[in-house]
Amino acid sequence: MAEQRKHPTYLWWNGERLRWHDATVHVTELGWSTVGAVFEGIRAYAGADGELYVFRLREHLERLERSMRLVRLRLDYGLDELTEVILDLLRANEIHEDTYIRPLAFAADTSGKRFAQIGNDASLLVNTSPLATHLGTGLTQTAKVSSWRRISEDVMPPRIKNLSNYRNGQLASSEARLDGYDTAFLLNAQGTVAEGPGACVMMVANGMLVTPSVTCSILESITRDALIVLAREVLGIPVVERQVDRTELYVADEIFTCGTAAEITPVISVDKYTVGDGGIGPVTRDLERAFLDVLRGTEERFAAWRTPVWAAVPAGVR
Repeated sequence: MAEQRKHPTYLWWNGERLRWHDATVHVTELGWSTVGAVFEGIRAYAGADGELYVFRLREHLERLERSMRLVRLRLDYGLDELTEVILDLLRANEIHEDTYIRPLAFAADTSGKRFAQIGNDASLLVNTSPLATHLGTGLTQTAKVSSWRRISEDVMPPRIKNLSNYRNGQLASSEARLDGYDTAFLLNAQGTVAEGPGACVMMVANGMLVTPSVTCSILESITRDALIVLAREVLGIPVVERQVDRTELYVADEIFTCGTAAEITPVISVDKYTVGDGGIGPVTRDLERAFLDVLRGTEERFAAWRTPVWAAVPAGVR
């Protein structure tokens, strides 16, 4: 069991399910192969009924396909095929707990080549690792507005999950932590709020949920989209997507970041300005509960967002 916790028994690589230790690349492949690499962060959640549910699997795979197209990597597998790959991998690894799933597409056969020689042939890896939810735990963060700016559309495509894009957020995150904060907010080239490192930003102001629009140099987040739907349809809260000024963060009633890894993470201060009363706000708490109900399978209105892993497997085989 200890060994299983270090890594899963199997991963999937270029059309084959392989044992962990059998999936290797030569050290000379590291470098150019990952410059244009794209990936997806997908989560599966243990349901209240004992099932394991993958959250918005189809949407994640569609975004992977778009990301690969933008960086000119060819996807040689259909989305239905990749869906079965992921479900089969979760079953093979006997996963019944909250889990992170990462498909990673990168340039193949780059050893000894110059950047200009790299073609569009892609290797595709899918691996899994345990990742418990922090929803409902009371986790909060402090933030600062970073001195680093978010990449813009005319520099690198911020809307996709390109591995290279994440260096931008890492710089902001390192700066924030060295300065004594938990996370950072990045402004875009226009000087308005973009996102945090690997997470979108939402705030509550004047009874509305406000978030930077998809043209503000943000990732086109699947979690962000889901929370917008839940706020409108479950909580009945108006949602506004627009430019957000830096100083709006200082006077917001509530702020949180969101994403596959971030889920919903309340932010209780920005640049030493206390957000609201310094605790988790009521809208954030309500949205967190509604989101968790969807993830655990107790909210039936959004059942289409969940892909069950074990439903097709006879009970005696599980």
